[in-house]
Amino acid sequence: MVRAAVCGTEGRQFESVPVYQKMEKEKKIKPTKELPAGFEDRQEKELLIRDFVISNIKEIMINYGFQYLETPSFEYTESIGKFLPDKDRPGEGVFSFKDENKWLSLRYDLTAPLARYVAKNFNKIPKPFKRYQLGTVWRNEKPGPGRYREFLQFDADYVGTKNLQADAELCILISEILEKCGLDKDDYTLKISSRKFTEKLFEKLNIKSKDQVLTILRALDKIERLGWDEVQKLLGKGRKDKSGDYTKGANLNIEQIKIIENALKNETPENDDVLEIIKIFNAYNFKNFKFDPSVIRGLEYYTGPIFEVNLNFEVKNSKGKAIQFGSIGGGGRYDNLVSNFGNLDYPATGISIGLDRLVFALMQKKDFSLKTVRPIMICVFNKNNTNQYIEILNKLRKANISSEIYPGEGKLKKQMEYANKIESPGVIFYGEDEIKKGEVKLRNLKTGDESSIKIENLTNEIKKLI
Repeated sequence: MVRAAVCGTEGRQFESVPVYQKMEKEKKIKPTKELPAGFEDRQEKELLIRDFVISNIKEIMINYGFQYLETPSFEYTESIGKFLPDKDRPGEGVFSFKDENKWLSLRYDLTAPLARYVAKNFNKIPKPFKRYQLGTVWRNEKPGPGRYREFLQFDADYVGTKNLQADAELCILISEILEKCGLDKDDYTLKISSRKFTEKLFEKLNIKSKDQVLTILRALDKIERLGWDEVQKLLGKGRKDKSGDYTKGANLNIEQIKIIENALKNETPENDDVLEIIKIFNAYNFKNFKFDPSVIRGLEYYTGPIFEVNLNFEVKNSKGKAIQFGSIGGGGRYDNLVSNFGNLDYPATGISIGLDRLVFALMQKKDFSLKTVRPIMICVFNKNNTNQYIEILNKLRKANISSEIYPGEGKLKKQMEYANKIESPGVIFYGEDEIKKGEVKLRNLKTGDESSIKIENLTNEIKKLI
């Protein structure tokens, strides 16, 4: 209750503060140190292997005559609309937000941004246009072992040609990248099929509903991951997964499902485009491929040949369980995508690799002897001698020797703990006595040996150490 009090002879009224009112202390909420599912902190070893893979990719792409391109991380949502559900907020498949009444989305892949770029720069680019790109993509979907919601992707595309030489060469260059990164031919298989196969299949099934076609394609795309028994449920009434999530099925009857099953067992290509690509493979003497009609990619936008790159060896997941790793990428022909941006007849074909998935597998398959460079550390005895420390530092860095002055605060014991923690190959002691003598003491942290060295000989001695 609030009471009024009359103060003084002037009769002015004031509201008094309730005596029972209590001030509640705000509870400070500490942020979580955990990451959202599907995102990873990546350590130096993984990043160095990724750099190794990227350097090999760039070398091969230059040999094949591709141009390097970079597009922004965000696009207008309508530009990548093929991935989005018909909802007021495009929250499935992509990460989006509204900006000035227009939806923006983090790119889901690098293909849709390429189509937008080609349409915008149609009169400037060469025709055909060969481009490659390395960039991070984001997918707002359920993560799994080796499947991330943020990952680095590599794409190579030919835009502006129907020549199947382009499709075949994309498969060849992917195989060359994998072998240059350390895989053997037995370690991977390139599977090839065609969207014409599924078109004939739907004609046989007499299915014309676009929604039903997409539901069937999505189900068939999960054969490798779920197995045929579970995919049959998705082709029928539907399926509930281990988490309890239910996915509606395509509502096919038993006879229709049997027709699909028999068609997928066909090991002989009947499509002209696949047969033509195989002829080109033979000219390249490329044999590490397999015709597989169960390969379903891209759902709506692939129009012809499609390919998928699979690793044939097992890896261990985060729980230490051995799993078959499966696909690391793929691609196909998408002749209609650029035309979405205008009346442009610009056929295209492309292929991509999920680099983080590839690196994850490579780290378990191959023993990379990577040389990590660690700095020589100059210990700090007296801050008044900073100028002398910097003179030594400059001398080392001019000789291309990784080096640093101890960046923290603390006595020698703490400095040595730091040096050991960062795996420094050696430390330099440069105290008052050493300054007077014009020399340093250099301690080899691998052997524990210590020697006095004249400053003019320091760089040569350190190079022997590292």
